[in-house]
Amino acid sequence: MRQSSVRGERGRRSAPGARELGWDDSMYEEGADPDAAAPPGKGGGTGRGERHRRGGPRKKRGRGARILRWTAFSAAVLILGTAGAGYFYYEHLSGNIKKDDLNLGKNRLDRSAANAKGQRPMNILLLGSDSRNSAENVALGGSHRDVGRKPLADVQMLLHVSADRSNMSVISIPRDTRVTIPECKDPEDGKVYPKTDREIINASLMNGGPGCTVATWEELTGIPIDHFMMIDFAGVVNMADAVGGVPVCVKGNVYDKKSGLRLEKGDHKVKGEQALQWLRTRHGFEDGSDIGRTHAQHMYMNAMVRQLKSGTKLTDPGQLTDLAEAATKALTVDKGLGTPKKLYDLGDELKQVSTKRITMTTMPWIQDPLNPKAHVVPKPGDADKLFSLVRDDTALDGKDEKKDKKDKQAEKQTTDPAAPKGEIAVTVQNGTGSATQAPAPGRAGTVASQLVKEGFAKAAADTTPKTQANTVISYPKAGQRGDAQAVAKALGLPDSAVRTSSTVQQITLVVGADWRTGATYPKDAGGSQDKGDKDDKAPDSSAALNGDDSSACMDVNPIYSF
Repeated sequence: MRQSSVRGERGRRSAPGARELGWDDSMYEEGADPDAAAPPGKGGGTGRGERHRRGGPRKKRGRGARILRWTAFSAAVLILGTAGAGYFYYEHLSGNIKKDDLNLGKNRLDRSAANAKGQRPMNILLLGSDSRNSAENVALGGSHRDVGRKPLADVQMLLHVSADRSNMSVISIPRDTRVTIPECKDPEDGKVYPKTDREIINASLMNGGPGCTVATWEELTGIPIDHFMMIDFAGVVNMADAVGGVPVCVKGNVYDKKSGLRLEKGDHKVKGEQALQWLRTRHGFEDGSDIGRTHAQHMYMNAMVRQLKSGTKLTDPGQLTDLAEAATKALTVDKGLGTPKKLYDLGDELKQVSTKRITMTTMPWIQDPLNPKAHVVPKPGDADKLFSLVRDDTALDGKDEKKDKKDKQAEKQTTDPAAPKGEIAVTVQNGTGSATQAPAPGRAGTVASQLVKEGFAKAAADTTPKTQANTVISYPKAGQRGDAQAVAKALGLPDSAVRTSSTVQQITLVVGADWRTGATYPKDAGGSQDKGDKDDKAPDSSAALNGDDSSACMDVNPIYSF
């Protein structure tokens, strides 16, 4: 029996629209038609306004409802990384935390490979649900009619921490992104939710819980998820006050009467209700879109991290206790994070990353061809590149370049020339499966046979199940790099597919989901894998923001200026 209680009553299959659920009711005048608005990224609704209109105009909901979720889960992560009360403190709080299964799909990606030092990247999915299944959540979120309705994953951010803990990357996905949601099985009642490619990503939470959202992210990005953390309405809504206010900046006077935010041009410290207005404002920033709101949230989150790392304000034990109590009571994590020690250890690892090496991004997107007024989809090329960089554990700020070149030069000096092909032992594994498709049959055997034809007489297929997005050749010792490069060259793989790992016993080739057919690697596969060091940083369309950038300032929508 699971301990989570966030999912509420079961029943409806399709995801309701944002306006229908009252998320953004306070952003419209009463009786306004959300379908008349532009698409997500342009300030639009979900395309389901007709059902709402039949019910007549609705009252405005609680102020800041959706953004409270964002504030709460980001605060929870930050507390883990900065709280100084130690292990006993989490022991006290452990009873508050709910736990759920990590992945509800048929398949899950294998963990990221360890580097030569045995270090692995860590990927944590941060979710904010719109649950109204407690009195406190109803008070914060309004919409009494939604009590018992399954929550949606309204806010989603992937937190990637590099293997060496030198940098951190964050990818946000717009809530109305249409994706493939894989088949998911609810472990509580055994209900199977069929695969669909017609729903938006926030609906994945309704298909059995956060484990289905994890499966959806793995299918979309090819990035293996190690943990998730989910917060509902009742999180830490007083975080801004606890840190003494959060610095923000606007490039002009802004007044969004829908959220109530009113600021004059320049720098400000927002706290309390004004902080919620900042996080909630959509119309006042940039082009009045949800994307602009995401950018404002990134600025706010970075500023809060800087505040916390500077040690500001969180010195009152009573204040810190109240803050942590509220956060943990609203927190659901996967079972792998379900002990005080694991949470404390996670926070300790997050603290290692300097704000200078934190990069916040938004998934590059375009309007959905199937429903341009309501949904968006990943932007071809740019989104693929962003996901591939994270899969390859490449920092999105591009600052890994010098280190990589230095490491490669050192490796070239110490690497022996490749041994004769017939002496190189190679293990080939089939990792072509994904959350939505079974492994392509016989891939390991096909590629191993090709290597034998090329002269690698000791190449052999291994039937150990693997699931991996990118094709990778791993070698255990520095002196074997030349051997691994010879294998890559014979198959047409780029040199960037070759890496050292402490988890393999000999040269091991995992045929990834990017190579499902053919005996040699397709030239158009691999995402950023075939680009070498030419452009190893987040694409411009991801609107990257560095965590140490205190000069960031939001553009103001001129329609909402005064």
